[in-house]
Amino acid sequence: MLKFYYNTGPNPMKVALCLEEMGLQYEAVPVDTRKGDQHTSSYLEINPNAKAPTIVDDDNIVFDSNAILLYLAEKTGKFITDNNPKSKADLYSWLMFIATGIGPYSGQSVHFQHMAPEKLKYAINRYVYEAERHYDILDKRLAQNKYMLGDTYTIVDMCVWGWARMLPKVIGEGELEKRANLHRLMTEINDRPASQRALNINVSNNHNFKVEIDEEASKHMFPQNERLKNI
Repeated sequence: MLKFYYNTGPNPMKVALCLEEMGLQYEAVPVDTRKGDQHTSSYLEINPNAKAPTIVDDDNIVFDSNAILLYLAEKTGKFITDNNPKSKADLYSWLMFIATGIGPYSGQSVHFQHMAPEKLKYAINRYVYEAERHYDILDKRLAQNKYMLGDTYTIVDMCVWGWARMLPKVIGEGELEKRANLHRLMTEINDRPASQRALNINVSNNHNFKVEIDEEASKHMFPQNERLKNI
């Protein structure tokens, strides 16, 4: 059975949504980053980047959430575009836009606003501004299409869902509602049974992640801060 190593962050959750939408059987294995699970030797053997998610499908190991979605879509033939150059060009472009734009800038926006030990005005302004710009691009795209790739719900929409549901924390309260087209897509996906199952993965898996960001959690989540002690 496919093994899905996850936590409840945006990237693992879009994979959870994909697995549920595809109706695939999987074993959910929690990776509790605040307890340091991602740094264990057993996990580093399957994901040298020490991040979640990862899937192990027979002898195939796939890490990076967008790579996982593309792998699953190509394997099953579900939630993917037609196999022609135009459709594939759109798929790859928007999938990579989310991987290299939405994800990193959203993550840094959250970090510098809510997690960084110092409130750096320049960093906050830069990443919030770029996050706003990236989500505006999604909203404009969705003004022209029902879904990101046209009339068909695909893995690209699942990628959008993973991050856009975090918009109150990425930018601020009310920011999703300000982007009416993106809000429409999010409402539709949130109403899908698969998203409800994905959001309840911990309930079905009977697991509670550590929520405190204490000294131990900070050491595991932000190992770079250890270097500050020597500067």
